[in-house]
Amino acid sequence: MAGTAVKAGRALSSTAFATLLLIAFMMGANHVAARFAFNNGVDVATAVTVRSFVTASVVAVLFMLHGTKVQLTGRHKTFLLAIGLLIGVQSLCLYSGVARLPVVLALLAFNTYPLWTAIWNRVFYGHKPERATLLAMPFILVGMCMALDVFGAASGLGAAGQWARIGAGVAFALAAGASFGLALVLTQHEAADLDGRLRTASTLGLAGVVALGMVATQGGFHMPQAATGWWGLAALTFLYGTAFTIMFTVLPKLGVAGNSAIMNVEPVCAMVLAWLLLGQTIGPMQVAGALLVVGTVMMLGLRKR
Repeated sequence: MAGTAVKAGRALSSTAFATLLLIAFMMGANHVAARFAFNNGVDVATAVTVRSFVTASVVAVLFMLHGTKVQLTGRHKTFLLAIGLLIGVQSLCLYSGVARLPVVLALLAFNTYPLWTAIWNRVFYGHKPERATLLAMPFILVGMCMALDVFGAASGLGAAGQWARIGAGVAFALAAGASFGLALVLTQHEAADLDGRLRTASTLGLAGVVALGMVATQGGFHMPQAATGWWGLAALTFLYGTAFTIMFTVLPKLGVAGNSAIMNVEPVCAMVLAWLLLGQTIGPMQVAGALLVVGTVMMLGLRKR
């Protein structure tokens, strides 16, 4: 997810650190809640539509209450549209991964987005990847192989059996990482001068439109078939919307703005919650791989530039 960064030259206060961890926890919990919804009749497109429109509306209200004047150029409008479409694809793909995999594995595959960001920066803007990113790539890939149990050792299924079980979910989660990475690159180069609340409200609104189009192709909304599903849908919407609200109201007052590596502990939060609430477990080698991926991504975010 797009997160927040400490302003140059300032150390995180304990309050800011705790707030960032809270946001990471809420984002991880959002995906666990989504799995409850998916297990009880809700489809991916319905969940993304509800979550996106509710959160976009909340952030839009925050933006309007702030009274910031908007001056959008034609270029801004074009790229906001592109970013919104990409976030729509990312949201649908990530939830599709969450619906098919243990939650932590879907989030780990998605967390390859820093690698995708480096690739898209090279492809579209000719920027060579930083040395730190190149050094991190093999660690992330090795950690991913361990976490996904690509040879089927932990599952006992063998490589073919393991990929038959996880292949579709991994593909969706990687596609989510690729589309999110491109959205970040376009935001950095083409929309960084716009207010973050405006960008978020517009892109999530467009993501909701994309998901709504998917709903239409699937014969309408698929609502929960049991009380647990309603709780899951309500919780994922509340957690996602509240996390973004905190991001744009509390963090600026704490001197935090932009991206923070601390929020990359989201998969760890999801792993613990999925174990406690969903009974999802992964083997020790997979846990080690997960921690390697999270640790490497955090180191990338914490490095001095």
